[in-house]
Amino acid sequence: MSRALLVIAHGSRDPRHAATVSALVGRVRALRPGLRVETAFLDFNAPTVAQALASLYLSGVREVVALPLLLTRAFHAKADIPAVLAESTARLPGVRVRVAEVLGPSPLLLSALERRLAEAGLTPADRATTAVVLASAGSSDPEAIAVIAEIAREWRHTGWCAVRPAFASAALPRTEDAVRALRAEGARRVAVAPYVIAPGRLPDRIVAGAEAAGADVVADVLGDAPELARLLLRRYDAAAAAPALVPALTA
Repeated sequence: MSRALLVIAHGSRDPRHAATVSALVGRVRALRPGLRVETAFLDFNAPTVAQALASLYLSGVREVVALPLLLTRAFHAKADIPAVLAESTARLPGVRVRVAEVLGPSPLLLSALERRLAEAGLTPADRATTAVVLASAGSSDPEAIAVIAEIAREWRHTGWCAVRPAFASAALPRTEDAVRALRAEGARRVAVAPYVIAPGRLPDRIVAGAEAAGADVVADVLGDAPELARLLLRRYDAAAAAPALVPALTA
């Protein structure tokens, strides 16, 4: 039976978002040429989840691994995606969907963050004298906020002189406040690492806050980092190997 990976992104009015998602999915396809990989969006962009599933159905696909392109398990992962999948599959008899885990946390994400900081100009010799702000989009979900804080604590053990979480919305501190706090504590160099996948309004807010506070280095978003593409396939493989399928997400 034909199977496909459906990557479900948030979507954005900013055209850079869809372009970045497309580049990442293209890298996933290149890594696994025999796997059909499609994209859907929750909002703003096309195709919708319902449209993508209908297209897969018409082409004969009956097994789908739905992969939330999300870094934390917050509202979209807990509510929006299950709801839209249940509604969409109810109209497609015989379709079975496994839902993969969200991307974070993962050592591969830390590797991608390290890659982006290196591309921004930091060297291994800078690590001991550089403090890092791990800047997330933010969430009102306490579980998601706690995960970001834990990632920052874990990352600190890799040799940076400090790592602090920050958020562009819904939680504190803001990026600019975290940068200023680290500077006040004596950090010689402060770098901001956006813990976001694609450009958009909130990532732009992270960059603006970093620049306003005088951060020395601002890394790019995770984007189509090779580590991220490999992580998508790891999540796919884990979900595809699950012992049972979920008919129409009702079980």
